[in-house]
Amino acid sequence: MATISAALAISFLPSPTRFAVPTTDFSSSRIKVNSLLASFLASSSPPQGRCLVRQFLRGVIQFRVIFVQRGARFRCCAEPSSQEQETSTTPPTPPPEKPASAPPSSLLGISTSTWSAGVAGLGFLETGYLTYLKLTGSEAFCPISGGGCGDILDSDYSVVFGIPLPLLGLVAYGLVTTLSLQENGADLLPGLDDLDIRLTLLLLATSMATASAYFLYILSAKFVGVSCSYCLLSVFLSFTLLFIRVKNFGFDRIQKFAGIQLAVAVIVALALTNSYSSATTQLKGKDDFVLEPYETEITTQSSPFAISLARHLHSIGAKMYGAFWCSHCNEQKQMFGREASKILDYVECFPNGAGKGKKMTQECQAAGLEGFPTWFINGKVLSGDQELEVLAEASGFVAEGTEQSKETAPN
Repeated sequence: MATISAALAISFLPSPTRFAVPTTDFSSSRIKVNSLLASFLASSSPPQGRCLVRQFLRGVIQFRVIFVQRGARFRCCAEPSSQEQETSTTPPTPPPEKPASAPPSSLLGISTSTWSAGVAGLGFLETGYLTYLKLTGSEAFCPISGGGCGDILDSDYSVVFGIPLPLLGLVAYGLVTTLSLQENGADLLPGLDDLDIRLTLLLLATSMATASAYFLYILSAKFVGVSCSYCLLSVFLSFTLLFIRVKNFGFDRIQKFAGIQLAVAVIVALALTNSYSSATTQLKGKDDFVLEPYETEITTQSSPFAISLARHLHSIGAKMYGAFWCSHCNEQKQMFGREASKILDYVECFPNGAGKGKKMTQECQAAGLEGFPTWFINGKVLSGDQELEVLAEASGFVAEGTEQSKETAPN
C-alpha cells in the first residue's frame, strides 16, 4: 500500500523541463513532497502512516495549485491568445478622412460672407440713426427730399405692431451682420454649423427684401409726391443682401429653398397688411398740436363744362374724398370753380380737425384711401387731383359744345 501510494504521488509530479517556468516555488514544494514520502516509507506504525499520507496528499494538492497558477501566468506572458495575436499583427485602421468642404462663394474676388457683413453693417448704421430719431423725436436730416423723411418717420406706417420700424430694421441688420461674421470665421455664436447659418441668412434676407418691397409700395401709394432717401437706401441694401445670399447658395441649388422663401415672403406681407389695416396718412407732428378744421376759399369761377360735369358726377353717385389741410384737394376744387365745387359730393375725412386725438372718419377708413384727394367713380378709384377731361372720360360724360363750354366764363 505504501509502495503504491508513493508511486502515485511521484506520477503526479510534473517534469521540471516540460514548462519553462521559475523553479523556486516548484523546488520547495517538491522537496516537501519527497520528505513526506521518505517519512511514510520509514514509518512502521499504521496510525502514523495514515497521518503522513494525509500530509502527503495536502502537499501534492498545494504543489498542483502552485503549478496551475504559474502555468496560467506563463501562458499569459509567453503564449498570447489567437485574438491577441490578430490584434497585434493587424495594422491600425487610419481614421476616416473628412470630406473636403466646398470652396466659399465669392463675388468680385471677395467672399459673399464679407459682402454680406459689409452691406448689413451699413444698414445697421442707417437704422441705428433712424431709431435714435424715432425714440428721441429729433428732426431727420434729409438732404435730398427735404422734409419728406420726417413726414414718413412720424407717420403711422413707421410703427409695426407697436414697435418702431427702424428698431426692427436695426435688429435685423445686426443679426445679419453677426451671422455673416460667424460664417466668415469669427466664433461669435458657437454651436451653429455652416448650413444653419447660410439658411438663416437666406431667410432673413428674403423677409427683409419682402418688407422693403411692401414699404416701397406704401411710399408710392400713401405718400404721393413725397420722397425719402433713407427708405430708398434701405430698399437697395435689403435687395442687395438677397442677391448676395442667393449667390452664396448658387442659382441652381437655391431652387430647393424656393418654397420656404415664398412662405416667408407671404407671412411677412400678411403681417404688415394686418398691422397697417388701420393706419392713416396724417400730418407730421400730429402728437404735438391740434389743427382745427377750416374752409379754403375757392377763387376761380366755374365754366359751363365744369358745372355740367359736376352735375353729372353727382347724378351717378361719384364721390371725392379729401382733407381740409390737403393742398391737392384745394387745387382740385379750384379746377371746378366756386359754383361747381358746391355741386360735387365731397367727403371731408377730418371734419373735427387733425392732430393729437383726431382721427379719420369711419367712412374714409372703410374706403381704404391711399391718399388725398381720391375719386370713386363707377367702381373706379382715381388717386390724386385729376384733370376735368379725365374725370369726364372716367364717368362717361359727354356734352354738346364741349370745346366752347370748357372756356372759363368772364368774371
